[in-house]
Amino acid sequence: KSANPQWREQFDFHYFSDRKDMLDIEVWRKDNKKHEELLGTCQVDITALPMKQTNCLELPLEKHPGSLLMLIAVAPCTGVSISDLCVCPLGDSSERQQISQRYSIKNSFRDIKDVGFLQVKVLKAVDLLAADFAGKSDPFCVLELGNDSLQTHTVYKNLNPEWNKVFTFPIKDIHDVLEVTVFDEDGDKPPDFLGKVAIPLLSV
Repeated sequence: KSANPQWREQFDFHYFSDRKDMLDIEVWRKDNKKHEELLGTCQVDITALPMKQTNCLELPLEKHPGSLLMLIAVAPCTGVSISDLCVCPLGDSSERQQISQRYSIKNSFRDIKDVGFLQVKVLKAVDLLAADFAGKSDPFCVLELGNDSLQTHTVYKNLNPEWNKVFTFPIKDIHDVLEVTVFDEDGDKPPDFLGKVAIPLLSV
């Protein structure tokens, strides 16, 4: 019940500089659980923003009254990576030894924000739900940690997909929960939910 809402939420997106992506933003209003209405949209050209500084932007909503006030910072990404299983990071013993020293007790207070990192190997799924009429699915897997989100490629027409990908996340809060969700790609439509598992970091 507000025409001037304040959210004060931060989201991290992994942006690769060789792509010319636009950041698409939509504002919606919800009357109840069933009724939603689009209040406006706007776009931000990421490539036009200066690097390594926080940009304060007031963005008018297209074809609708109102505007959005946002802070957007484009900065080099540290700690996040996606790789194939055959070139898995941390596979080298000397690299593992460096990391052990970096997070040893004597170095605990060297960088307070460097809590650690999580490496996840997404190998395969077995006996997934068939979401298509042909008795198959087009599954892909999404990993979310806090507001970080990474995903695998889609394996088409397969209920037992193999992804063999390695994902590395920086940890910002040791109380976060890793959420792993499998979806069925459905063309231009929203993907279908195939299953989910939640893993608290403290259980690892």
